[in-house]
Amino acid sequence: MGHWPEDLLADLDPSHQLALDDDRNPVLASAEFVYKHANLIQLNPQGITAAAKYIHRRMQAESHSPSTWRAQPLHLIPPMPYDPSHPGTKATLDWIFFISAMNFSFWSEREDTFGRYAVQWKRGWSEEYRNTSAMYTGYWSLVAAVNRALEEGIPITDPTFFGDPSRCSDALIEHIFRADPSALETIPLLSDRITVLRQTGSILIAKFGGSYQGFLRAFNRRFLGKGTALDAVKMVVETFPCFRDEVTYQGRKVCFWKRPQILIGETWAAFHPPPSDPTPHPLFPRGVHQLTMFPDYRVPQIMHRLRILTYPPSLIDLLRSHKPLPPASEIEVVIRAAGVIGVEKVRQEINDLRRKDREAGVEGVDGAGGAEVSSVLIDFWLWDLAKAIEKGEVIEGIEIDEIVPAHRTRSIWY
Repeated sequence: MGHWPEDLLADLDPSHQLALDDDRNPVLASAEFVYKHANLIQLNPQGITAAAKYIHRRMQAESHSPSTWRAQPLHLIPPMPYDPSHPGTKATLDWIFFISAMNFSFWSEREDTFGRYAVQWKRGWSEEYRNTSAMYTGYWSLVAAVNRALEEGIPITDPTFFGDPSRCSDALIEHIFRADPSALETIPLLSDRITVLRQTGSILIAKFGGSYQGFLRAFNRRFLGKGTALDAVKMVVETFPCFRDEVTYQGRKVCFWKRPQILIGETWAAFHPPPSDPTPHPLFPRGVHQLTMFPDYRVPQIMHRLRILTYPPSLIDLLRSHKPLPPASEIEVVIRAAGVIGVEKVRQEINDLRRKDREAGVEGVDGAGGAEVSSVLIDFWLWDLAKAIEKGEVIEGIEIDEIVPAHRTRSIWY
């Protein structure tokens, strides 16, 4: 993981002050630089075209839109329409911040599914799931652990709580992330998670009234209510060192910003009006089209499966060996960068298909039919597909490559 400042509230590095006149995402520029200077992973034009048609078709069939986020039973759903004074709004915003702060490194050291870190909790928040439970691994183990704590009356998502060691001890945080008794693993990087919580909690308490909602209010004041989603991402990176997902590649700073972008992307999706509602988004009325996908290990894996990315045999052999890749190593950086570029290419082709649909008078659902699609929405869909494949879903109607393991890098960045 990266260097931790000794003073969590120290003056910010001037290099991270917002570039207010730059509306291009540094993540995309960084990915383009890496891809141009590396000779490891290739974009497959035929695979991109086929995958774009496949994803476009599936999104239409599934009416996949930003509002799909609210259909996930484990998500804490805010009241609609958006009401900043409603306690449920603040609760959901704090929940999203906590999940995004902790959203890293859930891959298992175990080669089989038995004994992996897992958390048992209900199948969802609604009454219909009151008496049913499930075992959750991977990212969903985080969500289940947080929901379990809230149900037990522990206000773990409240920054004034998790940022105060006198109220929320390290032992309590360890208890919150406890594994099911059947698991042979504990949650990875527990000490780093505690450090992240202390840092983000301290900053939110000191500067934003102890809430993510306070941060968003400060964002709106700073940009006079005209800030974009990218402006919000930059302010997250500027404010919280533990969200500063950056490396040096061939002498240049490269930004990936996975968790800052997913924080804003999840905020956008959670409060997105339904497809039938023409009301502008209450927080990001201009959408999230400046954001890229969230560079991680799972989405590039499914992109290779869909032949969007072409890996050389040497890389496939390395991935199959499960050899860990150090953070900021060249192969790790190139895989993440290729994922960003690949999704951008797919997005462009999907939007061409949607434009043709509109010109042909084909009716579509906003966010899933004729409207332009963002890389954020494609990332959500690809990640869901990857998890569905883990559960046995078969991809049909498109040529695919053999699945290879995702790359293994332990870090707080993803």
